[in-house]
Amino acid sequence: MAAPGQHSPATAQTTRFAPSPSGRLHLGHALAAVTAARLAEASGGRFLLRIEDIDSVRCRPEFIDGIFEDLAWLGLRWELPVLLQSTRLAQYREALAGLAERGLAYPCFCTRAEIAAEIAAMPAAPQGPEGPLYPGTCRDLSAGQRQQRRAAGEPHAWRLDASACLAALGGRELWFEETGRGPAGESGHQPVAPLACGDIVLGRRDVGVSYHLAVVLDDHFQGVTLVTRGEDLFAATHVQRLLQAVLGLDAPRYHHHRLLRDASGRRLAKRDHDLQLAELRARGLAPAAVLALAQGG
Repeated sequence: MAAPGQHSPATAQTTRFAPSPSGRLHLGHALAAVTAARLAEASGGRFLLRIEDIDSVRCRPEFIDGIFEDLAWLGLRWELPVLLQSTRLAQYREALAGLAERGLAYPCFCTRAEIAAEIAAMPAAPQGPEGPLYPGTCRDLSAGQRQQRRAAGEPHAWRLDASACLAALGGRELWFEETGRGPAGESGHQPVAPLACGDIVLGRRDVGVSYHLAVVLDDHFQGVTLVTRGEDLFAATHVQRLLQAVLGLDAPRYHHHRLLRDASGRRLAKRDHDLQLAELRARGLAPAAVLALAQGG
């Protein structure tokens, strides 16, 4: 039997492929999409497509059309309607405001340069999965200081107070179920380290909400029960499970898969035009050949 807030592995799974329309899809995207679609199909479940288009600077409408074209060419079919994150900005803002009201998020007035300088001055800066963690400069500002600086129009981001979240959970242990494998071969029942990623950014002026907050809200909203994604996002599961817990959201299971890399060992990116699906299609490759490349690359 699944624990409270966890989905039973015996049920049909709802998966999703959630690309950002900031470029054309490449071979690595094909692997991610096919993995999600086939796991849903194998369980008699649902395969969803979500467009993560909250970055209005980098995302472009023509790339959304390209996503539909590429996935259809691969032979994938998804449920309609397709969810666009840009239609849910009000829900993200509401969730962020709720965290702030509960003392679980705080305004951060530090610039990137100031953060880098403070980290450089520390004899032993705390480290996270992706490098040094935010040193917590603005976490201990008083309510009056925060209000005064915001009233003055000082630019700021909003950060998750990970320690406050942990305290709010009252010592409750968190975990997640890994059905694939992490970068070090992790699988099965995985304990969560709530402080591993530190006080991450939840929202900023240029992009109103962070990936982490939007993705947990959308997965819950869409009823996603199995999150499939590349192993580079394995560490992000820790902070996402923390957010799910403090927001009272259901916790999906996770299936991380390997990344496709080029001959030098660098993972594929949207700048790799020669491995874009549109380019491979233009060269005359059939969908089956592209899928074989993705799954065996």
